[in-house]
Amino acid sequence: MSFAYTEADKAAIYKVIAERRDMRHFLPTPIAPALLQKLLQAAHHAPSVGLMQPWRFIRISDVDLRKRIHALVDEERKHTAQAIGEFENTARMAEFMRLKVEGILDCGELLVATLCDHREQHIFGRRTLPEMDLASVSCAIQNVWLAARAEGIGMGWVSLFDPQALAALLGMPDGAKPVAILCLGYVNTFYKSPMLVEQGWTTEKPLSEMLMENGWQTTEKPQP
Repeated sequence: MSFAYTEADKAAIYKVIAERRDMRHFLPTPIAPALLQKLLQAAHHAPSVGLMQPWRFIRISDVDLRKRIHALVDEERKHTAQAIGEFENTARMAEFMRLKVEGILDCGELLVATLCDHREQHIFGRRTLPEMDLASVSCAIQNVWLAARAEGIGMGWVSLFDPQALAALLGMPDGAKPVAILCLGYVNTFYKSPMLVEQGWTTEKPLSEMLMENGWQTTEKPQP
């Protein structure tokens, strides 16, 4: 007995994985509540270590709060640019400042994905790898991303923020932690390649450079 999907279903799954993009440009068109609920349900179907389901999603519907979140992100964007300038050079810093790194004020829906509090109570699968709670939230975020792409909705994952400042802004309890600001919305078009590639910021590495067998191998040249 085969449990494989049909060829058409398999092709659709691989297609949505290949065409998912981290979007930064959005239309202000609202997302229907039923569709948003459907996307969040996809997130809730994600696997989690010990079935702890550590994800919590905060929907930002208040316009003023959205603007305050944007201000936090813009502040961190400047700090990041400064750090890039110090680590690399001022030209690279200027390149970064020209990039559009978020669509918080433009997207139809804004969510904050967080880790719940009291995670220390969950030991199953986390005794030696406590960061598996973060891995579980990441799986939930990826589920939203793929479901959104299948529905023709763009999503952008924003990580440029001070987690303590954002947690305070959202009234989060001690122990809980924001992981991602998620911009969801309709778009004029999806990027043909990742935006950072299209903008000339970086290039993608092939799978062959990420795949090893029976142990760690490296092709990196030793430092002189």
